[in-house]
Amino acid sequence: MMLRPYSPALAILFTVATCLGAFTKVEAAPGYHPEVKVSAATRIDWVFALSNQSPAEPPADWLAGYDSTAQTYESYVPKSVKKEESPGLILFISPSDRSSGLESFRKVCDDQKLIFASPHGAGNNTDTRKRVRIILDVLDVLRREYRVDPDRTYIAGFSGGGRIACAIGYSLPEYFGGVIPICAAGDLREESWLRQRVIDRLSVAHVTGETDFNRGEVERFRGPMLAAVGVRSKVWVAPKTGHAIPATALLTDAVEWLDAGLPARRKLAKDFPASRRASSADAPTRDELAKLLLAEGKLRLATKAKTYSGLMQVKGVLERWPDLAAAQEAKDILVKYEQGTDRGWEQEDIAQQRKFLIARAKALTDYATGPLPQQYAGQRPDMVQGAIKLWNMVIEDGQDKAAVEEGRKRLEELQKLADGAEK
Repeated sequence: MMLRPYSPALAILFTVATCLGAFTKVEAAPGYHPEVKVSAATRIDWVFALSNQSPAEPPADWLAGYDSTAQTYESYVPKSVKKEESPGLILFISPSDRSSGLESFRKVCDDQKLIFASPHGAGNNTDTRKRVRIILDVLDVLRREYRVDPDRTYIAGFSGGGRIACAIGYSLPEYFGGVIPICAAGDLREESWLRQRVIDRLSVAHVTGETDFNRGEVERFRGPMLAAVGVRSKVWVAPKTGHAIPATALLTDAVEWLDAGLPARRKLAKDFPASRRASSADAPTRDELAKLLLAEGKLRLATKAKTYSGLMQVKGVLERWPDLAAAQEAKDILVKYEQGTDRGWEQEDIAQQRKFLIARAKALTDYATGPLPQQYAGQRPDMVQGAIKLWNMVIEDGQDKAAVEEGRKRLEELQKLADGAEK
């Protein structure tokens, strides 16, 4: 089985009992716990966050000797949190090997009844595969112990931790209600059905600092591009702040904005239950997951307006679980539509590709032609050439007249930059 290579860019609780590091059992105890031990391996499909398939077993050479129960994390459970109420969660990814972010989010968690958790040993220097596994080990412990509400589970992170938060959230949107990348951003996956799931389900609260060296990428490129393709996306710029976690007031605004998307997420889950992994007591098998996704795809196909999204979801079953019976049924459905006379879905596929192409061309141009910090100034020529290539594709396509006209104007600006770089 060939997996797409992972990107390098890319329950019972325990707490410290003695200064020697011994752990004692915690039964959903409120308060602060600096060193909570993971009690069991995650049931979440962590391999799919790193590849394009979900094999029965992870590749043998990925995490040889890894022990979930050797992992730890920091947690904070406000007194207002009631286990039986399925509280929300902020799962924060630090760029360093120790957890971070609690002091910035503590008041938000108190006010909004959110648990805070941050893994240890999952920093930027950790192998991406291990990093993702640790994060999802921690998430599943909290899902088991607290039955956290997936609609109010927000995966967040600072700098490199924010990029990993995006990668996981965009790969497994059914476990989250939103993403909070701080001084960082990420791109959507290539799979059409996954992109649509993010559009339908997730809210992305981009946060950057006024003098953050990643501000241009966040404010002019990633944030606007997501919004242009239909993702609920918003950018906050923290005044008088550089590459750092901003003040609590801004984070409060961001979390409140994420919570404002709750009604839409809950409606989606009611209409399409497979869009949300609500059950924390157990976990569906590969076969059950494939059947759930296939059933949703077939349900979408029953409505003409959702034919394209349904087909893409069916295609997702075939690509993600090619060895299962559901994949064969998915293949039969795809062949039927491919051989059919109604090609409306094909036109929508082209329209979707055009929308993403135009959105990327605009956002990359805004990024490439604006101010760049010293760290990224040397990348401007490649950004410019990339934007030129995208606009030429838009013009060659010729179907969106407004985009073609804009492309011709932007190409003049870009070409001047390209000519200047060559001198």
